[in-house]
Amino acid sequence: MENSLKSAGLDISIVIVTCNSEKFIKPCLNSVFEQAGERIEIILVDNGSVDKTIAIARENFSSVAFIKNTINLGAAEARNQGIGVARGKWVLALDCDIVLEDSFLSNILNEIKILPDTVGMLQPKVLNFDKKTIYSCGIYLSWQRRFYDIGSKKHDLGQFDKLQKILGPCSAAGLYRRKMLDELKEDTGYFDRRFFFLVEDVDLAWRAQRRDWKCLLVPDAVCYHHGNSSRLNAKIRQFLSFRNRYFMIRKNENALCYLAKIIPFFLYDLPRFCYLILTNRYLRKHPFRDVV
Repeated sequence: MENSLKSAGLDISIVIVTCNSEKFIKPCLNSVFEQAGERIEIILVDNGSVDKTIAIARENFSSVAFIKNTINLGAAEARNQGIGVARGKWVLALDCDIVLEDSFLSNILNEIKILPDTVGMLQPKVLNFDKKTIYSCGIYLSWQRRFYDIGSKKHDLGQFDKLQKILGPCSAAGLYRRKMLDELKEDTGYFDRRFFFLVEDVDLAWRAQRRDWKCLLVPDAVCYHHGNSSRLNAKIRQFLSFRNRYFMIRKNENALCYLAKIIPFFLYDLPRFCYLILTNRYLRKHPFRDVV
């Protein structure tokens, strides 16, 4: 790692993952550096970019710490690398295509000062770049173990403007208490590296809930998300979403609860599995492999 910060007593470590992100990284980092006087460090973890991402970041933001991977290790493992060297009391996982409002960190820190010790996660309000529609106000997990971004694609009419408990944050812009992350860390990392990309934030939130950690939506902290900066193939995204949901259930569901829901699971998952086997070559090749 290069150019790590020297300051002590950091409030927040910001971990930004990039992969061929030259279009997004400068607006993202500009919005971070425009935050007013907060005690932060910024760690950029690059997943094998072959464009100008690193050059742009180094040229314009000399205080950023860099971790550069030669290949794409996946978002989950890249975040793990950043968390592994982070020194803040909280870690903000941030997608490279996010732009923060000027008051984002000050509003977050105002909330952190009065949080009970049982709150280990915070979710800001993430809007799309039109600044009108919601990208995510956190994770919702149904009794069928289907997961959704709260408020996704709805117009922001203030319906999520109250502080409220939710399952966990969307990792596009999610805050995690360091103490909680250390408690939940597994052999496969803070975020389970086997997920590679997608659902790893749902898995972490579920694990946290099982250990009695809480998450709050903090609607005064607002940021804007461009979306699909990874430009991941739609079929790979579909495969990972299906496979990783299976991983998540296998890891976290209580055996008795699973048996009680076996018929609904079967009715929902079997038709979907059959459809994907016919239409998605990645699922036909390795439906439940642990590594992409």
